[in-house]
Amino acid sequence: MTMIRDNNWLLSSKGEKRGYIQPQLLHELWFHTGTSCNLRCPFCLEGSKPGDNRLEFITLEDARTFIDEAVELGVEKFSFTGGEPFVNPHFISILDYALNFKPCLVLTNATEPLINQFARVIPLSDKPNALNFRISLDHPDPHKHDESRGKGNFQKALDTMGRLYREGFGVSIARLMLAGEDNVTVDKAYAPYFRTAGVPVDITIIKFPELHKPDSRPDVPEITESCMTTYLSTSQRDGFMCNYSKMIVKQKGKCGVYACTLVDDDGSYNLGRTLTVAMSERVMLKHHRCYSCFAYGASCSEGNCKESGEEGLISA
Repeated sequence: MTMIRDNNWLLSSKGEKRGYIQPQLLHELWFHTGTSCNLRCPFCLEGSKPGDNRLEFITLEDARTFIDEAVELGVEKFSFTGGEPFVNPHFISILDYALNFKPCLVLTNATEPLINQFARVIPLSDKPNALNFRISLDHPDPHKHDESRGKGNFQKALDTMGRLYREGFGVSIARLMLAGEDNVTVDKAYAPYFRTAGVPVDITIIKFPELHKPDSRPDVPEITESCMTTYLSTSQRDGFMCNYSKMIVKQKGKCGVYACTLVDDDGSYNLGRTLTVAMSERVMLKHHRCYSCFAYGASCSEGNCKESGEEGLISA
């Protein structure tokens, strides 16, 4: 497969060797279910909106091939993001298949698409592996949340989270992280809402900073080989998502294996058509979102965050 890479793949703008990650294991496989969403959030890192097809719906036939290969490679978990996964008409069938093999995590806004299919979701609690949902609650203030997601959607998401928990599913939330905020204070402000929903007040809260829209080019420092060895320990470098995870993306009718969940707007991070090939590819840290991983310990995964004090990021 021909990689879409320019001369900047290996070298920085100053001609220095770029920092990189050589993948070591496949712990978690992500699937992008498509960029179509029922909401139109102005901050969406995927630029998702109703009817969007920048990234296409993945089907059960598409997913099955990668699920089977991932199991052979020793994967421990499957995760799904969008868009809104429950907008994809194939999604529940994909989830049903994946749960035969490994635990699954779904990122969702927990509004109409999920609410309307709740009767089909409930039986998934009987599958051999656990199903967990990460729900977007951007602020511990319903008004601020609804400013971007639509009036009443904070309460819908909160109610859905409670329903999921009562049905035996695991739940966590994702939120926006504002510059200069007191993380602990903001996290604690969710507690009254969690009590109202009937979920534990100590559920996981994933925070994410501004990641900018697809194809944006914010000015961030470049990461060189020297940066990686000077400022990060071996265990911190091992904590980069591209070391232990990959994401399946469908574009123009074909699926590719991308380096991680944050770089699907750059074709140079399409590492091949199979997981085996992709895992052998060195990942150069040239995308502006790579700096979030370097500087903030960003991770889309739960339980695989770097030693930076952050808890990871990303939202549906």
